[in-house]
Amino acid sequence: MEMTVQDQLNQLNKDFKIGIVEYRGIHVGDSPQMLKGRLQLFQESLYFDYVDKKVTDIPAILEWRQLFKAIGTDPNRYRPSSEALYRRVQKQQYLLPFNSAVDLNNFLSLQYQIPLGIYDKDKLIGDVKIRIGSEEDTYLAINEREVSFHNKLVSEDHQGPFGSPYVDSKRTAVTSNTTEALHIVYLNPSLSEERSLELLQALSSMFTQIHGGDATYKIIK
Repeated sequence: MEMTVQDQLNQLNKDFKIGIVEYRGIHVGDSPQMLKGRLQLFQESLYFDYVDKKVTDIPAILEWRQLFKAIGTDPNRYRPSSEALYRRVQKQQYLLPFNSAVDLNNFLSLQYQIPLGIYDKDKLIGDVKIRIGSEEDTYLAINEREVSFHNKLVSEDHQGPFGSPYVDSKRTAVTSNTTEALHIVYLNPSLSEERSLELLQALSSMFTQIHGGDATYKIIK
């Protein structure tokens, strides 16, 4: 599978880059109690940290809001998924366990304050490109809504769009049958390549500790 980024994104921000992790031989199931407890405690801790603050003042979230705006997305209407998670925490609408891959993905998004997407690799067809969506780009999202990705950042395979830092598709969702997965990590452009690789190493190591298997990671830009 080849991963590419549309040239226009690099023209909007010369430091635009995406982290890619590919997992093989993993097992997805109910989250272990350790992960459930850690996710719950972390959300409660974040609630008290940000109870009197604006999540839009968090530098990592602000940077992705600015990138959304540069792409043509209104960040006040279509928020980066990391911001949406923080807003849920502020309202004490804590995330409930779903499965080990989704729960860890949410935890990592809260920890690193950036959007992430986890996808079943066996449901992807051909190469993947990350680009700015057109008027024709839509998909059924995991929230059961048909979403347009016109002027939004979107990932597509040969079958069409499947992922975004806004909301992901139902078509490529990870389930208990998933044995190979693709993690798309929406790195902050301001993060150096060295720090980005350190983040990918830590993230993929935590994922394989829980799910087994092995991982390879890289940066595309």
